Amino acid sequence: MYKLYGSPSTAGTAIHWLLLELGVPFEVRLLDFDKGEHKTPQYLALNPDGVAPTLIIDGAPVTQMAAIATLLAERHPEAGFAPPPGSPARADYLSWTLWLANSLQPHFRAWFYPHEPAGGEALEAVRSAARARIEAGLARLDARLADRDHLVGDQFTTVDVLAVILCRWTRNMPKPATNWPNLKRYLDRMRQRPALREVHAREGLTDWIDG
Repeated sequence: MYKLYGSPSTAGTAIHWLLLELGVPFEVRLLDFDKGEHKTPQYLALNPDGVAPTLIIDGAPVTQMAAIATLLAERHPEAGFAPPPGSPARADYLSWTLWLANSLQPHFRAWFYPHEPAGGEALEAVRSAARARIEAGLARLDARLADRDHLVGDQFTTVDVLAVILCRWTRNMPKPATNWPNLKRYLDRMRQRPALREVHAREGLTDWIDG
């Protein structure tokens, strides 16, 4: 059985959602960030970065949203959530996974926690730059979805899990992901997936899921 350490509306929600999609046994511990439960010595021993998610697999902690999602897809190939090695879509799958994790996701950190890169100074400049880069990333996703239903191949993969959660994080930004027509169509369809709706219910999230 897997054990997930997550927190509502964080990257942990993506892994919680994926576990529900897979239909595998798991337990979840939702950390209270307001109480600093992600910074306790016990949790830092599992995840030295003090962030969510952490997934315990065979007794060992695995961190990083994209890494966990990719690993789960490989551990459960019957679900078809990742193109197999050697398949035509595999390169696209890896490329989009790493782009979302390395090129898009870090800008959300700068948007939500601008004091980290700014060191307490130039907060608005940091947020402005982060917003511009996030919106450029959303435009790239929108263009990708102009003539397709999924980001990779012709079926749901973990790339969709990562992209949808990042898009969810834009919901209160000046220009959320739903302002792009292809992304909106894609997100409206994704929000009907029972597992995504279920994870919102389990984590007590009532915004965004119904538009």
